[in-house]
Amino acid sequence: MSAFNSRKASSGLAAISMVVGLVPVLLFAQSVPPSALVNQRSQEALEAARAVSPHTTESALAYFEDELEAAVERASQRVWDPTTPREPSPRTPWGHPDLRGYWLNVNYVPFERPDDLTGKPLYTVEEALEVFARAALVDASYDPTTVHYDYKEFGMNSWQSPMVPNLRTSLIVDPPDGRFPALTSAGRAQRTQETRVADLETRSLFERCITGNQGPPRVPSIRNYGESQIVQTPDHVLILTQVNSEVRIIPLDDRPHSPDNIRPWLGDSRGYWDNDTLVVETRNFHEKRWWSRVRGAGPNLHLTERYTRVEDDLLLYEATLDDPTVWEAPWTYEIPQPKMEPPGLFEFACHEMNYGLINVMRGARTRAAEYEAEQAE
Repeated sequence: MSAFNSRKASSGLAAISMVVGLVPVLLFAQSVPPSALVNQRSQEALEAARAVSPHTTESALAYFEDELEAAVERASQRVWDPTTPREPSPRTPWGHPDLRGYWLNVNYVPFERPDDLTGKPLYTVEEALEVFARAALVDASYDPTTVHYDYKEFGMNSWQSPMVPNLRTSLIVDPPDGRFPALTSAGRAQRTQETRVADLETRSLFERCITGNQGPPRVPSIRNYGESQIVQTPDHVLILTQVNSEVRIIPLDDRPHSPDNIRPWLGDSRGYWDNDTLVVETRNFHEKRWWSRVRGAGPNLHLTERYTRVEDDLLLYEATLDDPTVWEAPWTYEIPQPKMEPPGLFEFACHEMNYGLINVMRGARTRAAEYEAEQAE
């Protein structure tokens, strides 16, 4: 056997060993209720980390104070107003609306309209700026002692991006009340099923490095999760997302959708032009696909996305989700996506499935053992 083949065999055996090693973990964890697998010592761990951390939230925020103030001032020069008339989109050399470039899918506006803003679809400019500044302050006040990333240290917080303030009080624009439509009984059951995280199969697809959890449909997220690139040819549009390095290839040639039994993780997409807007219809989602921000969505989802370049450096993204088995009515949301400057996307190396997830399941086994010991007393 060559050295190359030997390495491949060793790698394959190691992968098999990891999976086999997880089997007793999963079986053990499934014998106890999910509530018993919650880390009961998380607060204790956090306090221990704070005791040895060289920075506090206050000191870290003070370090970035000038940068935060500059970002809020920069954002105040431009506020997204959905009622403003739109200029014609620029064109590609072959005459299609030009959507090419790097776009950022982040926003501080919540999906649903808050109760205290009932009947108020739009802020005033002053209110929108106040909401933006307040959210940026919260975003920048990330506790640096938590065992994860303090994104502002890497210039990756949303307020450190070209994100624009928004006059809308909710991303949902239909229903007009800015709220999710009611779930059907099947939708409620699906949402309940997705809250189970006691075993490997019910951890999220994102955590397992199967999908990047950035669509379709695209949902607002933190900066590095929201980066994407659009590439165009006369016959196709490609959408590349930074998270998980996923690529959607969207034909524009009127070909029919794939048969119902062909169900990719990202669905089956077909596109066409409606004046200045690219319309993309996606269906045939994988049976096990689910989205962390659109809980309840399933394989019967019919998704219609609309991409419109409303300004030279601003792309309006609109998504309509229709699945009568999940929601009692279709619903639509929109996000203004600012343009990013090159160099654009970087490699996304996902290793949660290789390392982190195994440790999660080991932790679940430990907590399950503790639970079983308590029950035996």
